[in-house]
Amino acid sequence: MNSFETPFSTIAPQDLTLPQAKDELSTLTEFLRQCDDAYYNQDNPVADDATYDQLRRRHKEIEARFPELIEQNSPSQTVGSQPTGGLKKIKHRVAMLSLDNVFNSEEFQDFINRIQRYLDLKADDLTHLAFVAEPKIDGLSINLTYENGILVQASTRGDGTVGEDVTANIKTIASLPRKLTGNVPDIMEIRGEVYISKEDFLKLNQEQEQANKRLFANPRNAAAGSLRQLDPEVTRARPLSLFVYAQGYSSQSIASTHDLFLQQLKTWGFDVNPLYQVVKNADEAEAFQQELMTKRSGLPYDIDGIVYKVNNINLQERLGFIGRSPRWATAWKFPAEQAITRLKKIDIQVGRTGALTPVALLEPINVGGVIVTRATLHNEDEILRKDVRENDRVILQRAGDVIPQIVAVDPSTLETERSEPYQFPTHCPVCGANAEKPANEVVRRCTGGLTCNAQIEERLIHFCSKDAFDIDGMGTKTVSEFFHAGLIHQPADIFHLQDHQDKILHSEGWAELSVKNLLSAIENKKTISFDRFIYALGIRRIGIATAKILAKHYTSYTNWFEQMLKARQVGSDERLTLGSIEGIGPAIADELVAFVAEEHNQKTLHDLAAVLNIQDVEATQEGALVGKILVFTGTLSTMTRSEAKDIAERLGAKVTSSVSAKTDFVIEGVDGGSKARKAKELGVQCLNEKEWRELIGYPTTDETE
Repeated sequence: MNSFETPFSTIAPQDLTLPQAKDELSTLTEFLRQCDDAYYNQDNPVADDATYDQLRRRHKEIEARFPELIEQNSPSQTVGSQPTGGLKKIKHRVAMLSLDNVFNSEEFQDFINRIQRYLDLKADDLTHLAFVAEPKIDGLSINLTYENGILVQASTRGDGTVGEDVTANIKTIASLPRKLTGNVPDIMEIRGEVYISKEDFLKLNQEQEQANKRLFANPRNAAAGSLRQLDPEVTRARPLSLFVYAQGYSSQSIASTHDLFLQQLKTWGFDVNPLYQVVKNADEAEAFQQELMTKRSGLPYDIDGIVYKVNNINLQERLGFIGRSPRWATAWKFPAEQAITRLKKIDIQVGRTGALTPVALLEPINVGGVIVTRATLHNEDEILRKDVRENDRVILQRAGDVIPQIVAVDPSTLETERSEPYQFPTHCPVCGANAEKPANEVVRRCTGGLTCNAQIEERLIHFCSKDAFDIDGMGTKTVSEFFHAGLIHQPADIFHLQDHQDKILHSEGWAELSVKNLLSAIENKKTISFDRFIYALGIRRIGIATAKILAKHYTSYTNWFEQMLKARQVGSDERLTLGSIEGIGPAIADELVAFVAEEHNQKTLHDLAAVLNIQDVEATQEGALVGKILVFTGTLSTMTRSEAKDIAERLGAKVTSSVSAKTDFVIEGVDGGSKARKAKELGVQCLNEKEWRELIGYPTTDETE
């Protein structure tokens, strides 16, 4: 928690200036990526559901207000987080998408209205637009591959494109059918959710406690951690269950509606949630939502909302997806669970970028089946806005994850004598340096830099973390132990720990074998990919996705370092190039250049380069239309322009609005007009609608009819 900063802002999206919007989108993007990685890869959420949903919605609203700022790697365009080391990687035949959320009946009606507009449905057609409503299980998404009816593979969602191989582990779930009979496609992907029931979760934690092992925070974490074990026998000992609910790739059609598809799954022996039902409109959806909310606490498993899917499979295929989410489905989330407790003390934690993050230390309280003792207060503006003080009774909100938030002060507290308003520190509580709050930012930061032990220690912890160097045995506790013992002070020191072997051996908890294993693990990590190296440096705003963008662009460490040194000169070609990379905004560029310009950081980089093998990046390309520039003109008869544009972009093309000599194809519908004429003048290839459909592998108009 102390390495994450929650980027709250109180300025309404419509009131933001373009520079403010760029800066906030950059901050929000990086925070949301880190949240996704913590949730999907580490089974250790760092933000509660309500906060995450709130920030993702704000991110979406800013992009809607400033569409020119939408980038290809935006959280609105991506799913989950890239899987990390340990388990074998598997590429999904069909991407595993995430879902957009709605929170009330008006937003659900908006969801229906968007479908109506996209498909150009008339009022009479809406009577046939039914939805399947399914409880949203709070577990780990899974993709099951069957060939000729035999279960051959299982993988997690991962980043939506590539997941982790958990085939051996999934087979430990007794209720999962290994062989299907009847009319089964030659190749078929079935998707579902692995979970642990509430009762089994309590028993599992009791067993963990008796064995003096770490307790699981909630059933979702327990399920995810159990399924992603390297040893299937560990998974076998865990009480995992599975509901299936969706189809990925299939070599032949299974059903014409989602309702019939679920019935077929039950026929094959899968467990399908028995509470699903078909609803015809927003009113029926709201009624079902209220019904399940009243039943929620009594269900044997955790749910955090209801998923609504267009029932007609053909319409699902036409609707496709936008960014990270299908147009034909949404999750209507339940309100967060709340409780009231006393705030005993406000503690300040200092992160690796110097951020001072306030944390509320609470009287223990049970919220949604989890004992909560700490809650985030985000930043000093939030404390002032909510007027939260020590010893107040506060309303605590938790939406299924580890770190709750304080919603407000309990009204009864306002009628009692309270402590003085909390004074946020103006100096770092660790090193005593000034703590400054830059203009247009909500976070106060220690200015001590690498003279602040808290920042140094947090950077070392980050350097060894799972998505960075992932050094087995160098967890938070060990890094802190070595740091306070004076064995490591900068990252390169980690790779010289063999010089301190005797001292480590004589430290409490260490033996000859454990020291040997640690040094071996460190030696094995001297070769690292360029993107992981950049991420490991802990540069502010540079998360996993941004590090990949930089690595892909600069291809090698030597080139990157040289270009960053030259980019220190404002207005230089190198600085302009850095700022023009898609996904690298001005705020990220400034942080990156400032980091490399700092003398201590340059020494850190030189020392690391001397002991590491930082691998170059090899470029790869995929997609039938990768790199092609397309223009659509005129009216298409078999699909809307929006649908055609989405298909083109999914296949790797860039769709523009004007024709030039660089345009590869102009797709000409009825009344192509001036764009079609200009294409012919420039010698750009024009395709009619039938030729367009043949190019993308869709049925021709005649076949469609």
